[in-house]
Amino acid sequence: MARREETDQEGAAPPAPAVPTTSPPVLGVGMVGYAFMGAAHSQGWRTAGHVFELPMRPVLAAVCGRDRTAVDAAAARHGWAAAETDWRALIARDDVQLVDICTPGDSHAEIAVAALEAGKHVLCEKPLANTVAEAEAMTEAARRGAERGQVAMVGFNYRRVPAIAHARRLIAEGRLGALRHVRAAYLQDWLVDPEAPLTWRLERERAGSGALGDLGAHLVDLAQYLAGEPLVGVTAVSETFVRERPLPAAPPGGLPGTVGPAARGAVTVDDAALFTGRLASGALASFETTRMAAGRKNALRLEINGERGSLAFDLERLNELAFHDHTEPATTAGFRRILVTEPQHPYLEAWWPPGHALGYEHTFVHQARDLVRAIAEGTAPAPSFADGLQVQRVLAAVEESAAKNSVHTPVAL
Repeated sequence: MARREETDQEGAAPPAPAVPTTSPPVLGVGMVGYAFMGAAHSQGWRTAGHVFELPMRPVLAAVCGRDRTAVDAAAARHGWAAAETDWRALIARDDVQLVDICTPGDSHAEIAVAALEAGKHVLCEKPLANTVAEAEAMTEAARRGAERGQVAMVGFNYRRVPAIAHARRLIAEGRLGALRHVRAAYLQDWLVDPEAPLTWRLERERAGSGALGDLGAHLVDLAQYLAGEPLVGVTAVSETFVRERPLPAAPPGGLPGTVGPAARGAVTVDDAALFTGRLASGALASFETTRMAAGRKNALRLEINGERGSLAFDLERLNELAFHDHTEPATTAGFRRILVTEPQHPYLEAWWPPGHALGYEHTFVHQARDLVRAIAEGTAPAPSFADGLQVQRVLAAVEESAAKNSVHTPVAL
């Protein structure tokens, strides 16, 4: 006998799901830069509209890079419709409404200000700039753009880890009470080998700073985001352990990135920075950043202690949050593991069933989702360029303190 079709309570077949009669408007994205961060951002833009219901449809209109062969290959690999070799040409395209900046820090300010003045929305990778002055100019351009209905956001993607967003929710709800301590470390090891080549990340004129800006910017943003208040002063030390490294070279017949036998260049940024700080409420904070911690690949760890409890997070277990409720009886109290994969957790309503873990790349999907919604709703995105400027001011105070033999240095507000 043929299988009986499912019916509703009245005996009639259930109605077919509603089909939208109109498509959401298109948001054309143009991206400058296509390497590590460019690949991650591409993944976010490609995926966001397929997972979340968005009020606008992101379209990968064009990607830009200086090398025609390489940028054409990146466009094909990551799904961009066109490629440009001049970022000014990308900004001028009629099919680009948002400019996504994934270049080294020395070009952030020029590209972002030009894009905003051209009437485009902007997403800029962290840190916002290489200097406070550049960040101030970008923030002022964003303020003027906001008056015209444009939005500008800085890409601190770790805010979009569901466990971190859930930690912020718990703190805002008062589950920890008044905060006492923020403890943060970001440890990597890709520079342990003294013969690792001198890349742009080791040149002050291109990167601004070393582990401090590369990793410490994330820690400062997360500390201020989770605590809901700014750092007001810091005391710091920093060190460059390897002061010269081999220069990358491409000898005739050789492969790009191979190293010549004698050519070496100076490392002009820090390898590691440690600093303490005070939050506006009086809570204390400590930070450690290094790219010289052998065995640590991408170890970002946070702990927040308050009068009523504590939270702890480890990026290498990014679907988990440790929570201690100090109001419980001591006989049963202790840190408990929260698996942050429930649909009630931030961002999880559109993903997989509970227990199915997400990864690093999903933070860029969430970033794209939040930015698209801010553009469509005409709301200020977070973190804003003003937030990025605040982080830049903390980084500048850290460098000033380290240069002055660890003198306590106020953070400009």
